[in-house]
Amino acid sequence: MAIEFGSLIGSDHASVVSMNLFVALLCACIVIGHLLEENRWMNESITALAIGLCTGFIILLTTKGKSSHILVFSEDLFFIYLLPPIIFNAGFQVKKKQFFRNFMTIMLFGAIGTLISFWIVSLVGAIHFFEKMNIGSLEINDYLAIGAILSATDSVCTLQVLNQDETPLLYSLVFGEGVVNDATSVVLFNAIQSFDLSHINLSIVLQFFGNFLYLFISSTLLGVLTGLLSAFIIKKLYFGRHSTDREVALMILMAYLSYMLAELFYLSGILTVFFCGIVMSHYTWHNVTESSRVTTKHAFATLSFIAEIFIFLYVGMDALDIEKWRVVSNSPGKSVGVSSILLGLVLLGRAAFVFPLSFVSNLTKKSSQEKIGIKQQVVIWWAGLIRGSVSMALAYNKFTMSGHTSLRGNAIMITSTISVVLFSTVVFGLMTKPLVRIMLPSPKHLTRMLSSEPSSPKSFTLPLLSNGQDSEGNNGRQTIPRPTSLRMLLSTPSHTVHYYWRKFDNAFMRPVFGGRGFVPIVPGSPLEQSVNQWH
Repeated sequence: MAIEFGSLIGSDHASVVSMNLFVALLCACIVIGHLLEENRWMNESITALAIGLCTGFIILLTTKGKSSHILVFSEDLFFIYLLPPIIFNAGFQVKKKQFFRNFMTIMLFGAIGTLISFWIVSLVGAIHFFEKMNIGSLEINDYLAIGAILSATDSVCTLQVLNQDETPLLYSLVFGEGVVNDATSVVLFNAIQSFDLSHINLSIVLQFFGNFLYLFISSTLLGVLTGLLSAFIIKKLYFGRHSTDREVALMILMAYLSYMLAELFYLSGILTVFFCGIVMSHYTWHNVTESSRVTTKHAFATLSFIAEIFIFLYVGMDALDIEKWRVVSNSPGKSVGVSSILLGLVLLGRAAFVFPLSFVSNLTKKSSQEKIGIKQQVVIWWAGLIRGSVSMALAYNKFTMSGHTSLRGNAIMITSTISVVLFSTVVFGLMTKPLVRIMLPSPKHLTRMLSSEPSSPKSFTLPLLSNGQDSEGNNGRQTIPRPTSLRMLLSTPSHTVHYYWRKFDNAFMRPVFGGRGFVPIVPGSPLEQSVNQWH
């Protein structure tokens, strides 16, 4: 018995050592990222990648070229544990007024734009070039999968290279597009896996798009319904009168439940948890006590921050995985050629939809301040070129088994994807902040964009409690005369829809689901004192 126990301890000791080392590296990423905070070139993503690369190189030397890993990558680890807090926090923190004001443009970029990029990368590029290069036994599904994989922008890195307060329009467009784009890419990827595309006909194409629309709409509705359910439960039962811990726990668990329900019903968890975050920030967050508001806001941000660093640290280490590179070592030139072609297709595919769709979007906007200028279009094109964790996870899912592959074609696709991710994250990520300063240097421009997001004194005096909601509360208390004619709806659709949505929200939604103006107050509580302070 003692021998068995001792062997168990011995087998677990290696895992404990790996976890200790990985946690220490995460701490190092945070410390170094803090020291480089003022550096206009660096961000946490690039810092974590660099540390991951250095660590992988050291492990390669110590193991004499056998391994570069501390932990073995798992798609489940990424999709079930790391991605949900990142996307949920993005929806929870996003400035909803900016997001929904540009909703049609975001949907144009995120859905239609992704399909255009997918078509160029896979059908025009990959099939045309790679069949002639004889890189291995790849089928039509593999080429289409490459298009879906490399159409997924990195919304995580976008959070760090664009500032929501300095450039709210660019942030809402690029990040909003990134979230919809990630969901679209995953839906495309899953659809490609489930259809027999060796003989494409009109029926398969219609079925493909029907499946895409079903997943998109169903995932969004599931996220909205889960968010409303959490708001209703917390408003009716008001856990805060007994324990704020229960409020925080319920919000976290309901958010995670929305993602897992989407996975259970084979929907897009990314879209579901994103819209659940938006609904929770609009209703649920206002139904909890003041201490729960502060706690949830920073708990979600912290979980998201750790998950982001974890992903990029691992990607950096995995880039030096000797097993993948050994398979393609006989033809390094071909691997470099494939990577270069894929990178060029990514550049071309994004340009093919950003500039034309921006022109289409500008046609619907009357105010020159709301139109997307050519310099802004260049920044949107550039910032969305970054490929990251979603692309890596989809590539692992398609071309490897348990993180390894011995097939030459699959190995070339994996190493090429890794090369594109590293190059785009480092080069495009490093250059985005300076590009924003060069292309949009005018303080007047930044002031004008900041002024498009009205705020109340709370946003300045209570920064921990400001969640981009104050502008909505002010608008709800003001009476703004709006023409109700069809001509007004056609000329300023977003403002008109927002106006009628506010009326419906105040009349029907908030009395049922809570939100601003419907927060239960316990006599003598900090929330009551806070409310009295502002009335």
